[in-house]
Order: sequence, then structure tokens, then C-alpha cells
Amino acid sequence: MVDEASGADLRDEDAPQVRTRVRIVAAAAKLIAEGGRDAVTTRAVSAAADVQAPTIYRLFGDKRGLLEAVAEFGFAAYLAEKGARVLGPDPVENLRAGWDLHVGFGLANPAIFSIMYGEPQVGVRTPAEAVALEMLRAHIRQVAVAGRLRVHEDRAVELVRAAGCGTVFTLLSMPEQRRDLTLSELARDAVFAAILTDTAAVGRTGPAAAAITLRAVLPEVEGLSGGERQLMGEWLDRLSGDPG
Repeated sequence: MVDEASGADLRDEDAPQVRTRVRIVAAAAKLIAEGGRDAVTTRAVSAAADVQAPTIYRLFGDKRGLLEAVAEFGFAAYLAEKGARVLGPDPVENLRAGWDLHVGFGLANPAIFSIMYGEPQVGVRTPAEAVALEMLRAHIRQVAVAGRLRVHEDRAVELVRAAGCGTVFTLLSMPEQRRDLTLSELARDAVFAAILTDTAAVGRTGPAAAAITLRAVLPEVEGLSGGERQLMGEWLDRLSGDPG
């Protein structure tokens, strides 16, 4: 059978637990929307979801686990509300649209954005942050394949991520009526100028950009052994100027 709320295929014995989990997450998300993350207390969530406190701890471990589940739920709901985005032929424009989506989500959902990005732990990402990061990586990979990336993919991802998160938190710190979204546009354009070339790399921007482009398509190259592919990757990383 399929759970209507989550869309997951369920065994009959799993269905009640999954439905309870969905109900708790939905209740906590509503509390956050109405009163911020401080409104999510065990007592409030228990009352809103009509469950006992031990059920919350059993399903989520602790409050942080519950908040991470709420962030994942909220991010998925925001993406669904925006609808399936059809990517255009220009990967740079797709990356630009992705930046605007990121900033729009953060401003529309400050509490959830704070859960995703506001309490970083070394080597740990929330589930929602991991999904958003993979979306960004996919955009950067397509830019690299198109020959438009001037820095290594990993560096481009981290630069865009750092600037995007910083922009959202800066805007959120301002009174809503004083927020100037031109700040987001300027930050986006400055980062893009640092990571992008004006034209495709081949024959125009030197060996580093060409190496970055070839590095991006290396996983699709056929006829290489695993060792050859690894060695080629190391050479291309060296040519691209990546220190790692």
C-alpha cells in the first residue's frame, strides 16, 4: 500500500508508524510557522499531534532530530509549491534561477532555513541541507560541462553556498520593510564573476578552464580502467589549480 501523506510504499505493519511520524512533523511545522522554532516543545507537539511524548522521542531521537525532519518536510513542500522547474538550455541561467530559489526559500521560511544552515556541525549536514547541496552540485556540474567554470567544481559549490547562505541571513537580520533584494543580486553577480568564464573554455581561457571542463565529463568517458580514470582525474585537478 502507499501512504497518501508521504507517497511511500508501506507494509501494512509499517503504515501506522509512518502516518504517526507524518502527523508529528506536520504539527511541528505548523507550530514553527506560527511561533518560530521556540514554539516546538515536546508538550506543544504532543498536544498538536495527539501523541504521547515518548512517541516523539522514539521516532526522532531528540528535538534536533524532529527539527531536521521538519526542515526536510518544509523544503520539500516549498519545492513542490514552486512546481517542477524545467531547466533551460543555458546552465548559467539555471544556476541563477537556483540562487533566486534558495534566497526566496530562506526569506519565506526563516525558521526552517535556520534549522538547515544556522547551527553547523563539523562533518554533519541536515537531510534538507544535503538535498539542497546536491541540487547545487548538479547545477555546477552542468556549468562545468558547458566549459563556463573557471574554478574547481568543489570550490565553486562552496563559494555559491557560502555567499547564498550569508545573503539570506543578512537579509533576515533586517526589518522586513527595509530589505533590499538588490543585495542578493549584487552578491550573486559577484560570486558568478569569480567562478564563471565569459565564454566556453575551449581555446579561450587556457588549460585550467579546459581541464575543469574535462574533469566534469570524466565520469562519462569510456575505455578507461579505474586506475587510469583516477590518474587522469589527479592530472586534471593539478592542471585546474585545485590544491586538493
